[in-house]
Amino acid sequence: MDIPYSPQIAGQKADAPQGKKAGQKTRFNNMETPFYFLSLPMLLFFLLPILAIFIKTPFDSLLSNLREENAAKAIGLSLFTAFTTTAITVAFGTPVAYLLSQKKSRIYRVVDTLVDLPTVLPPAVAGVALLMAFGRKGIFASWLTQYGISIPFTTIAVIMAQTFIAAPLFIKSAMISFSGIEKELKQAAALDGANRWQIFRYIVLPLSWMGMLSGCVMTWARALGEFGATIIFAGNFPGRTQTMPLAIYI
Repeated sequence: MDIPYSPQIAGQKADAPQGKKAGQKTRFNNMETPFYFLSLPMLLFFLLPILAIFIKTPFDSLLSNLREENAAKAIGLSLFTAFTTTAITVAFGTPVAYLLSQKKSRIYRVVDTLVDLPTVLPPAVAGVALLMAFGRKGIFASWLTQYGISIPFTTIAVIMAQTFIAAPLFIKSAMISFSGIEKELKQAAALDGANRWQIFRYIVLPLSWMGMLSGCVMTWARALGEFGATIIFAGNFPGRTQTMPLAIYI
């Protein structure tokens, strides 16, 4: 027996899935509502100290301080060292991140732990460690002295301290991005005749640029605000090692 076609019935059947999806979306939005309120304490904790800086700092005195010669030098040095640190980290940290993303090497855990160490050490301890390694009485002191190289209390020391502290942020971010690439894509490229460098250049990097960019931003910001390791390993000399955090401290 043929059932007569009814536009109303057809419309109801067609609209049923849409109504179901709308109900699911509404329930999902209702589930998010409590998290808005639960997030407020932490967000306010981040926001209030920043607002306090702008409220309690007179605008005129801020401008006059920024016009001082030492302040201008500190800002310029901070920007220069932060960008240099980021460039060095990208150049030498990318291979480390890619190695960690493979998780095939026997030394994976050792390398992973080594990368995590600078983030665990207090910055002051990191500065002391750099002095013990590259200072005038450090383990490499005799070798550096032969070539007339003196690193502590120089701009190079600032860059080294910033790199030691900030580089793990880029490495971890890039590693996560590299790990998210499907192996099938690299295998297909290899079957088409691409070598390892071509796979990395034309497949891995384009698919990982967002994670690498995020790592660059975090590394740059961390280097810009580095204080503890810098003041111990590089000192606080205006125009040479005094970055913005050190100038604010003085």
